[in-house]
Amino acid sequence: MNTGSDEPGEVAVAGDERKADDRVSEADAERGLGSRAPEFIKARRALHVSWQVGVFVLGLAVVALGIVMLPLPGPGWVVIFGGMAIWATEFVWAQLVLRWTKRKVTEAAQRALDPQVRRRNITLTVIGLVIVGVLVGIYLWKFGVVMPWKIKDQ
Repeated sequence: MNTGSDEPGEVAVAGDERKADDRVSEADAERGLGSRAPEFIKARRALHVSWQVGVFVLGLAVVALGIVMLPLPGPGWVVIFGGMAIWATEFVWAQLVLRWTKRKVTEAAQRALDPQVRRRNITLTVIGLVIVGVLVGIYLWKFGVVMPWKIKDQ
């Protein structure tokens, strides 16, 4: 690791002058990228390929279940990220995607907690609710409240 490097994903050792984009948790930096399969599996090529296929199929099933949960009740995004975490135990591309996702989620959480952004979001929400209330009021004034069971056939 280079001290004071500006490369994304590098950890600056000297001082606390790290940018949020450049931070990588120490556990991620120490672990590195690559397979987390047990050594006896990595030692045999056929067994390791079989292991990778099994991890891929399991991760794919979990991601597919999460995609199904997106429009249905259930924690869709959580399950999708769980499938990505399963893939990340074996595949470098999934590890990189998870690192990028963790970084972006952390940045979004920090931005959401900014008082100025919270004030703006609350203001926009109130304006939106006022507009919807006015539109519903205009509709009710013009057409009134008609219950579905009282609609006459024409």
